[in-house]
Amino acid sequence: MTAPDGLLVVDKPAGWTSHDVVARVRRLAGTRKVGHAGTLDPMATGVLVLGIGRATRLLGHLSLTDKSYDATIRLGVTTVTDDAEGEVLVERDPSGVGDVTAALAALTGEIDQVPSSVSAVKVDGVRSYARVRAGQDVELKARRVTVSRLEVLERRGADLDVRVDCSSGTYVRALARDLGEALGVGGHLTALRRTRVGPFDLDRARTLQQHAEDLVVVPLGEAVAAAFPRRSLSEDEAVALSYGKKLAPTGAAGTVGAFAPDGRCIALLEDRDDVARPTVVFAPAAG
Repeated sequence: MTAPDGLLVVDKPAGWTSHDVVARVRRLAGTRKVGHAGTLDPMATGVLVLGIGRATRLLGHLSLTDKSYDATIRLGVTTVTDDAEGEVLVERDPSGVGDVTAALAALTGEIDQVPSSVSAVKVDGVRSYARVRAGQDVELKARRVTVSRLEVLERRGADLDVRVDCSSGTYVRALARDLGEALGVGGHLTALRRTRVGPFDLDRARTLQQHAEDLVVVPLGEAVAAAFPRRSLSEDEAVALSYGKKLAPTGAAGTVGAFAPDGRCIALLEDRDDVARPTVVFAPAAG
């Protein structure tokens, strides 16, 4: 039996790639039309949002939403991957590191961040991590990202337990690296747990085992309503939009979910050139 269109919120286990989770959910959902919004490294755990059926068309938009993480940064050790899975490059004594408040503040707000060299960023069409594993030197360009929160929850010797709220495209491994560099001792990430992707947090997440026992799918309309502002359509507008026609502007910044009078989600809209244009159309398929 094929699962209905919608989102699956998974609490990813450590050691699994995001593709491993997709492969497992394809079997559970009875369809190959499954994708994920925002990759998690194998060492990371926590919220991984997957789309089933027509909801896969939401994933590119969901991956652009802000995210939250709990992480552990170890000072004094620099690795080639900026996390605990990479070869150690340099070790320094971190015992002399005092207050880290100023260094954290410098990494908060809008910052230019150089992604980790073993990230999935493409360089001339090839993933950066593939070039590094092939022995090539990779220098990535800095990207503008927003870190709205970077605070220490607990300090345990050389380890800092931190909480991070950030924009899409932010690398927490790179924050660990840059914090260590700013403090003069180096640093890397030893643990990472994603606690939220947009409106979907750990309270909504279920383990793969729990989903295997009872597959809980967030229906397409409910997923759109949770993630984006809502625009209610007239019947005529719903019909027009279902065939890709433009509407009067929504007046909202970013993506808006458009709903027919019967509650079906018809499309995602964005204002451009003084009209609301559909970026994804879900109708005329039945809701």
